[in-house]
Amino acid sequence: MKYRIDKENGKPAYLQLYEQLKRDILNGIFAYGARLPSKRLLAAETGLSVIPVERAYGLLCDEGYAEARERSGYFAIYREGELLVQGERVPTLHRRPHTVRGQFPFSVLAKTMRRVLLDRGEEILVKSPNHGCAELRTAIAGYLRQNAGIAVRPEQVIVGSGAEYLYSLIVQLLGKERVFALEQPSYEKIRQVYEANGVRCELLRMGKNGIRSAELERTNATVLHVTPFNSWPSGVTADASKRSEYLRWAERRNGYLIEDNYDAELTLSRKNDDTLFALSDGGRVLYLNTFSQTIAPSLRVGYLVLPERLLQTFERKLGFYSCTVPVFEQYVLAELLRTGDFVRHINRVRRAKRKSTEKNS
Repeated sequence: MKYRIDKENGKPAYLQLYEQLKRDILNGIFAYGARLPSKRLLAAETGLSVIPVERAYGLLCDEGYAEARERSGYFAIYREGELLVQGERVPTLHRRPHTVRGQFPFSVLAKTMRRVLLDRGEEILVKSPNHGCAELRTAIAGYLRQNAGIAVRPEQVIVGSGAEYLYSLIVQLLGKERVFALEQPSYEKIRQVYEANGVRCELLRMGKNGIRSAELERTNATVLHVTPFNSWPSGVTADASKRSEYLRWAERRNGYLIEDNYDAELTLSRKNDDTLFALSDGGRVLYLNTFSQTIAPSLRVGYLVLPERLLQTFERKLGFYSCTVPVFEQYVLAELLRTGDFVRHINRVRRAKRKSTEKNS
């Protein structure tokens, strides 16, 4: 084997090991069904204790790259290229209870608002730039790069007043003549907003790890709206194989994926699941998220991340739209991201959820 931990890297040892194992699974060194190295073997080779090795394997299991089998060890369960038309594989760790929500501490929010009022003064009365304030777009791009593995420029971030507004922008960007495919079941307002904008929608039935492969094959759609993490109301999370299948689907159709990541930050895992946007190298994923789940439902602020290939089209067709979010709220969010208060809050919620799950299991 060849697994090494670089003490100068800056990343935790378990994350380094996770990334190396994931790379070998994706590259086919461990084919579907192959047994992975034992925890003790990896610990001996890397000079680690068994605990970080277990954490690395835990992440691989969470994301659908591996599964643990009692008294047998860990096995690779990622497969690429094969469509599971006859049935859907059942992942082991993809149903995640949500007993703890992301209620942001009011005291921190109020303190930040006061600081913005003092520091910005009458700046909060100025009209926002069309795509959102540079401070917030820059802060979002930095947050995505550090916490979601999404490397984008601030120019690719479009700020708007919640997901429903951004859905309508997506329709105008991609075109009403396209057929949009949605998960069934899914959040009803997604279909309602698309149809209100003149789009024909097809509903594709869900399996245990995402949209069924046969459903993806039969549809005539060229746009696929998915909620890869904890899709509502099914609670299904797409595993690594299914995410890869979504990306291949978009390439074959010369189409686009809309990745609605509304709840992904509140995962039980210590690491965010890999996003379709980060996994894509073809520029066919539009990434969408909001702060409604993580801060407060009353904060109607969302953001859309565009692939580079769509930037000019967006500017030509929709660049004239004014931003629908007041600059005061944008400055507050930018400050929460800049100071790390937002990330610390997310980490607190995750820890509370893990404790709640362990207590109830």
